[in-house]
Amino acid sequence: MTRLESPRLRLFIGAALISLSPVWVSLVDVSPSTSGFYRLLFGGGALVLYLLLTRRRLQLSMRVWTLLTAAAIFFSLDLWFWHRSIVYLGPGLATLLANFQVFIMMIAGVVLLRQIPRPAQLVAAPLALLGLSLIVGFDWRSLAADYQLGIIYGLLAAVLYAGYLLSLRQARHDSPYRMPTREMAVVSVIATAILAIAVFVEGESLAIPSYPDLGWLLAYGVLSHCLGWLFIASSLSEVTAVEAGLALLLQPTLSFVWDVLFFNRPTAVIEFVGAAIALFAIYLGSRSTAKQV
Repeated sequence: MTRLESPRLRLFIGAALISLSPVWVSLVDVSPSTSGFYRLLFGGGALVLYLLLTRRRLQLSMRVWTLLTAAAIFFSLDLWFWHRSIVYLGPGLATLLANFQVFIMMIAGVVLLRQIPRPAQLVAAPLALLGLSLIVGFDWRSLAADYQLGIIYGLLAAVLYAGYLLSLRQARHDSPYRMPTREMAVVSVIATAILAIAVFVEGESLAIPSYPDLGWLLAYGVLSHCLGWLFIASSLSEVTAVEAGLALLLQPTLSFVWDVLFFNRPTAVIEFVGAAIALFAIYLGSRSTAKQV
């Protein structure tokens, strides 16, 4: 067995690649909507090229097309809010907030699927709020307006990300294909069009100002969006829920580390404690659903 045939290795490589997503957004000198557009254009383009070269047909039902369109709307809105949260809060905290989607997924499971939450999940939500409070402080009014807005955007991104995952899961429910390459390509193409409209409405530019920016955007699209999720998707059916939960936890953990290392995020001890508590809560909340994402 070659190394990349190991599902665990693919899983953790994928999580590490995705953890770099907010780093690329912070490095490029374009608007948040523009960086989202190029993530989807380059990443989706790579997926479409793969489908063409391997002569894979879509063969999707109208129901699946409808669900994938819904997933694309959720995903494009998720990127819109998350990228702005990154601008206001930095890569680490913005990604931590976006991963609160596990609690939205838990609530959706209770309300829509009548699933009974596990005891660990009931503990996870208040733990996450405690961790977040230690990071940002308990006095909301003392926070700067942009910082408050970044937190709100990050939490909205979590809600929309959960909507994307739920829509994609429903679209994949009866799929005969092990890899979601087709679905991801369709979502990427539709979401690219949505963000192109957003850039136009906002009066922003799609111009890439420099070659380094082009490199960051290519890395964002091809490495994080395309390869990152393909590595994860190809391994989820072959690993345990605990391993999948740990790997998905690696994304916000590493994003927080990159924020401290690359962007010199000033972080007090109490903030590190809060981040650790929030990450542990995300892990507890994600264990039961990790293999289904």
